[in-house]
Amino acid sequence: MALVNGSNLGSQTIAGADEQIRAGVNVSDATQMENNFIDLMVAQIRNQDPTKPVDSTEFLNQFSAMSQVKSLENMTKLSQSNLVLLDNLQTLAAAGLVGQQVKVGADSVTLDGSKISGQLTLAHTAGSATLRLTGANGVTHEVALGGHAAGALNFSLDPRELGLSPGRYSIEAVTDSGEYPTIELAGEVTNVRVGSDGPVLDVAGIGSVPFYTLTEFGRGATGSLLL
Repeated sequence: MALVNGSNLGSQTIAGADEQIRAGVNVSDATQMENNFIDLMVAQIRNQDPTKPVDSTEFLNQFSAMSQVKSLENMTKLSQSNLVLLDNLQTLAAAGLVGQQVKVGADSVTLDGSKISGQLTLAHTAGSATLRLTGANGVTHEVALGGHAAGALNFSLDPRELGLSPGRYSIEAVTDSGEYPTIELAGEVTNVRVGSDGPVLDVAGIGSVPFYTLTEFGRGATGSLLL
């Protein structure tokens, strides 16, 4: 340990070796600060005026505060490790969905001529429910779904029968009671990409969607929606 009175060559050699060891160890700022504090405390105690001894209570309070800082830093590192673990688990879960059917909350859809399926969840009984699809040209096509009691309303769209050209459409639902229920579309996961915001899934007929937008997934989860 380094001494305040460094006239002794042996003490200087020990101090130099101590510094080399510490330089070779990757310690945190809190740990380094704690070590420096202990060095200063020991040096001050050894060189204090015997007639006016240093109050040890102040040292203990400061050392206790530094120990708390170190504990908080360790907790922060543990939390970061847990976040990394959860992110990896989420990525693995997303990768396992390739080739499976999922439901996604969506406000747009890509039509390529294939049938698409989906679901509305009505909070109130509706005398009539309507889907509105608006293309890039601004033309809106309405699809009547009929009346339905409160609860899940499944639907299927055939673009060819409806005369809808391939392309991207915005989609919304409205009922005669003025309700705008959320639309969930069903599609197969074709690819998973890992981005800075987490896994992004390519879903057939829907496009790229973040993992957290999935509302239902699993083997056969949307089988009742498919024709």
